[in-house]
Amino acid sequence: MKRRDERIVAVGMTGASGAQYGLRLVECLIAADWQVYLMFTKAAQIVVGSETDLRLPGRTAEQARHLSAMFKARDGQLRVFGDEEWTAPVASGSGSPHHMVVCPCSMATVSAIATGASENLLERAADVVIKERGNLVIVPRETPFSAIHLENMLKLARLGAVILPANPGFYNKPTQVAELVDFIVARVLDQLGVEHELMRRWGRDDATR
Repeated sequence: MKRRDERIVAVGMTGASGAQYGLRLVECLIAADWQVYLMFTKAAQIVVGSETDLRLPGRTAEQARHLSAMFKARDGQLRVFGDEEWTAPVASGSGSPHHMVVCPCSMATVSAIATGASENLLERAADVVIKERGNLVIVPRETPFSAIHLENMLKLARLGAVILPANPGFYNKPTQVAELVDFIVARVLDQLGVEHELMRRWGRDDATR
């Protein structure tokens, strides 16, 4: 008997710049028929409002309804959890999904995860994925990195996390911001094993994704 449904993923969005990456990732996961457990930090909600035209409602249930309608999710496919919603499945190894992505990930959150701080639900969810030997993908959005940042990311990499910086490539000759966003989202989806056609793959012709 399988312990977890492999098509469930926790997505955490923090106060780092790059809200477009996280929102596009959720959109693509919904389209691929994955179930998403979504967590916004308080700073993330501010960044979403400042970097996009999206205005998130205050309550998590309202956020879930709003985003579900926007991304055309089926009933119950997208759930949103608050910072201190400790009864959420992601808070315990017996209920957490195997996969988690923190996108975008601030250096404060990188530090908290690396030290096991677990001061909010997002940090606890990442801690659970690490201890359960799951698939944790960190998408840091910071430049330049200090030695502290690098040491924390190295610690997470040694614990099995994938460090996937939001550094889009240009070999596909992007002409708009959406293509740069999709480049990173595509790499995240690859780490999760999600089929997609967001970008042309290196060494293949234009007709092959």
